Amino acid sequence: MVPLDVASNGLFSALKSPVEEEEEEEEEEEEQPVMVHAGFLQLFLDFYGNCNFQDQMTLLERSNCKSIVITGHSIGAAAAALTSLWLLCRSSSSIPLLCITFGSPLLGNSALSKAILRERWVGSFCHVVSKHDIIPRLLFAPPSAHILSLLHLCHFGTNSIPEEALFSYVLSCAGKAAKEVEGLSESDGLCFTPLGTYVFCSEEGGICLDNGASVVKMMHLLFSRSCPRQSTEDHFKYSEYIGKLLLQFLKRRELQGEEGGLGLNGSTYDAGVSLALQSSGIDRQEMVLGSARDCLEMARQNGSTRNLNSAHLAVRLSKITPNRAQIEWYKALCDGSEEQLGYYDTFRQMRTAKREHAVNMSRVVLATFWNGMVGMWERNELPFDFHRRSKWINASQFYKLLVEPLDIADYYRMEKHREKGHYIENGRERRYRVFDRWWRERSKGKKSSSKRNNFAGLTQDSCFWARVEEVKESVEMAKTETEPMKLGAVLERISKFEKYAGELIESKEVSRDVLAANSSYSKWLQEWTALKPRFQQLINNSKS
Repeated sequence: MVPLDVASNGLFSALKSPVEEEEEEEEEEEEQPVMVHAGFLQLFLDFYGNCNFQDQMTLLERSNCKSIVITGHSIGAAAAALTSLWLLCRSSSSIPLLCITFGSPLLGNSALSKAILRERWVGSFCHVVSKHDIIPRLLFAPPSAHILSLLHLCHFGTNSIPEEALFSYVLSCAGKAAKEVEGLSESDGLCFTPLGTYVFCSEEGGICLDNGASVVKMMHLLFSRSCPRQSTEDHFKYSEYIGKLLLQFLKRRELQGEEGGLGLNGSTYDAGVSLALQSSGIDRQEMVLGSARDCLEMARQNGSTRNLNSAHLAVRLSKITPNRAQIEWYKALCDGSEEQLGYYDTFRQMRTAKREHAVNMSRVVLATFWNGMVGMWERNELPFDFHRRSKWINASQFYKLLVEPLDIADYYRMEKHREKGHYIENGRERRYRVFDRWWRERSKGKKSSSKRNNFAGLTQDSCFWARVEEVKESVEMAKTETEPMKLGAVLERISKFEKYAGELIESKEVSRDVLAANSSYSKWLQEWTALKPRFQQLINNSKS
C-alpha cells in the first residue's frame, strides 16, 4: 500500500475537495491518507506514461461523446478503475463516466472508499464479481509469495488451480474480514476495502450491493460455498455469467414457495429477498441462508434510508416555505421603500425592530434546515446523486442568494469583523461553500449566451455586500495611509472591486437594492468618485 497522491505525483490530488482541505486544517487528529496497492498504481502509471494512452484520453475528452465506459478484467480491472479515477479527478472532464470491472482485486483502503463517497463517484464504479472467484477476495489476506504468484498466473491468463492451502487461507481471511465489519454500516478498519457498486453474478442470476460492509460479508458467504477448482475457473467465466445475467433481465422468473423452501408470505419485501437469494445461488443452502438474509437486510436498510431521508427532507423543505416567503416579502418591501436603503442596508440598520426580528427568526429557521441537510449529505445519509438533482441545486442556490445578504448584514451589524476579520474569509458559513460547489459543478461546461433585459431579482454574487464592506474599509485606509507601497496595494483592491461591480451592473446581475439611492454601495461609489482624482496618479502607476 502506498499513498495515492504522493506516489502518483499529484495525479489524484483532486480527491481532496477544497472544503475537505479546509476542514483538515482545523482538525487536531490527522486523517488517514488515501492508500492504494503499489503494484496496481505502478501498472496505471506505466499506462499513463504511454503517448498512445495520453492521445486516447485527450481525444475522448475533446470528442462529442455522451459518455465514457472503461472496462477491464482481473489486474486489468484495477488499472481500469485507476484510469477512471484519474479521469474523474481531472476538472476538465465533464463527460459522464462508467467503469465496469470483472473479477477485480480490491484496490485501496477505507480512505479511498470514503473519498469516492465524498465526491459522489460511487455510481461511476460497477464491479462484477462471480460467486466463486478468488481474485476479488485475494487481498483480504496479507501479502505472501503464494498470493503474488497467483496474481502473476492470472495476469497471463493461466488457468491454474490454487493449492488447497491457499484457498483455505484466503477463505479464512475473508471470514475474519466479514467478522470485523459485523454490525458496521461500512467496511472501515480493513486494509483493503470495497468501493463503488458490486454485482455478484452466478449461473442463477445476480444481486447488486453498494454498502461496503454488506459487500464484504457477501463476498465471504458466497466464497464459503466454493472449492479450490471453482475459485480459479470462475475467474475466467465472466462472459458466460454476463450472458445469463442479461437474459435474466429479459425474462420474468416465478418464485414458488415450496415446503421447506422460501415462502413469500404475500410480502413484496420477502419476494425481493427471495429473488435475490435465488439469484445468488444460495436460496436453499440452509447453513448460510440466515447470514445472507441479514446481509441483504443491512444493505436494504442502508439504501432505503438514504431515499427515505431524501423524501423526509423534501417534506421539511415544504414546511419552511412560509419562512422563505416571509423573507421574499421583506425584500420586496425594502426594495419599494421610500427610504431607498434597499434590502441589505434596511436589515443591517434594523430600523423596525419587530419586523426585522420576525425576519431574523425565519433566517435562523432556514439556516437550521440547510445546515442539517448539508450534514446529512456529508455523512453520506442521502442518495449518491443528491447534489446533482435539479430540485436541490436550484433550491439551495435560491436560498443562498436570498438569505446570505442578511447573514452578511447581521455579521457587520454585530461588528464580528472587528473580532474575527471580514466575512468572506472568516465568517462565511460552510453550507454556502458547499452550495457554491454544487452550482459550479452544475454549470461546468455550460456557457450562457443570453443577456438580461432587466435587473436580476437577486444579486447573483451572494457575497457582494461583504465585498462592499471590505472596500469601504479600504477607502478609509486610503485616506490615512502614507506609505506609498501599502497605499498602492489598497488602491489596487479598490480599483478591482470598482471594475467588478461595474461589470455586474452592466450585465444586470444585481438586484434593485444595490442601486438604491441610499444603499451602502451607492454611498461608497459617491464617496469614491469624489476621492478618486486625488489618487488617480497612484492608480495609473499601479496599473502600469
